[in-house]
Amino acid sequence: MTRWDTSYEWKVVTLLGLGFGLVGLDRWIIAPLFPVMMKDLGLGYQQLGNIIGILGLAWGVFATLMGGLADKIGHRRVLIPAIVLFSVLSGLSGMATGFVSLILIRAVMGFTEGSFCPTSFAATAEASAPQRRGFNLGLQQSTFALFGLGLAPIIATQLLRVVPSWRYVFVVVAIPGFILAIFMFFVLRDPHHITSKMPKAAGLAWSKIFQQRNIVVSMFGLFCAMTCVFVLSGLMPNYLVDYLHLTTEQMGVVTSALGFGGFVGQFALPGLSDVLGRKIVAILGFAATAVMLRIFIAVGPNPTMLFALLFMVSLFCLGLVSLLTGPIATESAPAGLVSSAVGIVVGAGEIFGGGVAPSLAGFIAQHYGIQNILYLALAGVITGVVVCFFLKETAPRKVGAHTPVMVASS
Repeated sequence: MTRWDTSYEWKVVTLLGLGFGLVGLDRWIIAPLFPVMMKDLGLGYQQLGNIIGILGLAWGVFATLMGGLADKIGHRRVLIPAIVLFSVLSGLSGMATGFVSLILIRAVMGFTEGSFCPTSFAATAEASAPQRRGFNLGLQQSTFALFGLGLAPIIATQLLRVVPSWRYVFVVVAIPGFILAIFMFFVLRDPHHITSKMPKAAGLAWSKIFQQRNIVVSMFGLFCAMTCVFVLSGLMPNYLVDYLHLTTEQMGVVTSALGFGGFVGQFALPGLSDVLGRKIVAILGFAATAVMLRIFIAVGPNPTMLFALLFMVSLFCLGLVSLLTGPIATESAPAGLVSSAVGIVVGAGEIFGGGVAPSLAGFIAQHYGIQNILYLALAGVITGVVVCFFLKETAPRKVGAHTPVMVASS
């Protein structure tokens, strides 16, 4: 008879939650620093967009590749070097002398953060009791929105008041990553199929991943959710200022709703799916996003209403990102290929959501008006409703089974 190691479970959720929060902080801290960086480095808007885009593309590629490697060599050998390296690269961003050096640093940062992402999800799933897996994965992912989209603008602007230059901001936010790596070194264990000397993922075919219907459906579902997330995250400030004519201060407050709403949604929706089921929560999540976004489109320059509606849009949409990449992907993956499966789902979503969708939104804004980018986001989430009807239920409470992802102590 074995009992679940809940002490280890919560240590892992806490450490990897903080780690993914630092991923979000290091990724998005650059956005509120752009106005001062532009002057020092002589950058234009197109170059700034490319700097954001290159990180997303690199993230997507390496999420796919490194998820597979983690299945073969274990989580520790990927996660600990990844958090050290992306912290180093965050600090090096403050030493960039121009566009070329900055885009190279951010591209390599995308490699390291893309490596951390699917491996950390798999490690959380491995450590979590089946009945808490959805909530734990959502809680871990929620810190990305909180730190990256909610707190990063506040942290950046406040640090600018006390440090001599924007360069020091990157150095300061890099420090916590090194501390967290030390704790991870002493706490984190490798997955059961590594420590038990079971056949390694090296002998398993990636084709088995694509034979799982939920993995393919999750990829398309993530396309839909990430289209909404990245279109809103990238162009919402311009929509609010250029089209609705809000002040810069009002824009900042309204835009922060993306981070705070996403924080709540990324543990609320997966947690709710533990009880109600993955499929129904996914369908209703996309439908609710579409309703809230359609109302948002019709609202004029009312900051309070805009904040409330954008909060709800982000709550549902970023909650869907956690649901699709977390419990649905991990529970649908073949045994020994969890990191690989999550990496494929995340990589596909990042490449499209972080690359293609923002570029398409930019084209729409340039030729048809920035207000019309919201219809691209709306089309994405409406399509997501249809896509999620093809999901198969995997929640342990609904299917009456325990998936093989586990860590237990005697």
